[in-house]
Amino acid sequence: MRFHRVRVVRRVPHPERGFTQGLIACGGVVWESTGNYGRSELRRYEFGADAVAVRAELPPELFGEGICPVGDSVWQLTWRERVALRWDAATLALREKVRYNRDGWGICAADGEVVTSDGTSELVRRDPGTLEPRQVVHVRCAGSRVRGLNDLAWAGGLVWANVAGTACLAGIDLATGQVTDVTDARAAAERHWADQQAIMNGIAALSRPDEFLLTGKTWRALRHVRLVPDRDRGHRERLLAGQ
Repeated sequence: MRFHRVRVVRRVPHPERGFTQGLIACGGVVWESTGNYGRSELRRYEFGADAVAVRAELPPELFGEGICPVGDSVWQLTWRERVALRWDAATLALREKVRYNRDGWGICAADGEVVTSDGTSELVRRDPGTLEPRQVVHVRCAGSRVRGLNDLAWAGGLVWANVAGTACLAGIDLATGQVTDVTDARAAAERHWADQQAIMNGIAALSRPDEFLLTGKTWRALRHVRLVPDRDRGHRERLLAGQ
């Protein structure tokens, strides 16, 4: 198992301090899914911008969750409604709604398919065109289940997950479900003493496999971070602390 900590390369504004549920970064453009009933949106803005450039509002009965690009579309999950939305990536026009067989938390495109989380210790490999399930992957770290798998990103041949309620990132081998990499991301965290919901959530892969964009719900900033090799300083214990 490999252990890392994060080094913050730079921090930039988090436009409107969204209630982040999903994050994508591509070519200097950031896509963000925000949650809460009656306030959920899909947003797009330039990295470093102070304001959202384009947005699409979700119906008030839908709670926005994870997002990922597939071709010229963006999939967006919803939390408990078991509906996924497919948006046109260029115009943010809604193309279709499809039924979805679990609660929605995170989603990422991974090597020709998509992978989703639902807050448990399971990932589901899915058809990228229909979201039909193909295989359930049980995630373990040193023999223990890793519950709370949240937003997802694909980088360096691994699925990387925010683990809800912690400042840890788990790098997961999709073929085995084993956590091969544990990252202590506390150096990128913000303190929100009065808001228990302001947890780290939102991980987007960048061009280098060891660099990510991280943020959290209502955080003031997005953080471009780089993984730095480390020894185990209680990484596994922190990863499993919220179990």
